[in-house]
Amino acid sequence: MPMPTPPRQLALDLPHAESLSRDDYLEGPSNAQALALIDRWPDWTSRVMMLVGPEGCGKSHLAAIWAAEAGARIVGAHALTPQDVPRALATGALVVEHLEPGYFDERAVFHLLNLARETNAFVLMTARAAPASFEVELRDAGSRLRAIPVVSVEPPDDQLLRALLVKFCADRQMAVDESVVSYLATRIERSFAAARDAVEQLDAEALRLRRPVTRALAAALFRGQGVLPL
Repeated sequence: MPMPTPPRQLALDLPHAESLSRDDYLEGPSNAQALALIDRWPDWTSRVMMLVGPEGCGKSHLAAIWAAEAGARIVGAHALTPQDVPRALATGALVVEHLEPGYFDERAVFHLLNLARETNAFVLMTARAAPASFEVELRDAGSRLRAIPVVSVEPPDDQLLRALLVKFCADRQMAVDESVVSYLATRIERSFAAARDAVEQLDAEALRLRRPVTRALAAALFRGQGVLPL
């Protein structure tokens, strides 16, 4: 009689805290200008600035650093209403996260930019693309958005990508050696989001198999999944 197949061990998807302090932000050529903007506050060229970059590129980390320094509140662009604006700007500084075309109240943003100018408040916005590419029905809101100075966060270079992999592993308390980092760095997309996703997958697989994180485990996991071949 054949032996029953043992049940597949499932890894618990427990939350992992990612440090968003200034000391834990990794700098490289791709994000140097964005970090310089945060460090230069309050000596900005404009009281309203925008950080632009792909998903997972570290915009929220930069925004969190600035919010802690400036005493700013943080609000998602999709959740901001005209009625919320005075309360959101009460501290004189505000972060508006994830400003995406079609997913924010144009009247709220227009009111926010007007009130920030009237009260000399600071506003830091984050978005995947510059407002010049937005389709905005409210003409005045569109012109105000397009006038905001933009600082871009570019994809990481090789050195920063490796540092990101090490940081994301440390955030998850994963012990990895250089061979694992080198394997991942040469096989994943060169982006912040891909680095985070690769570490999450590797952590989940190691927990499921109850094995240490090794290059062999990484190779077994990522071979044939759209990454570069061995």
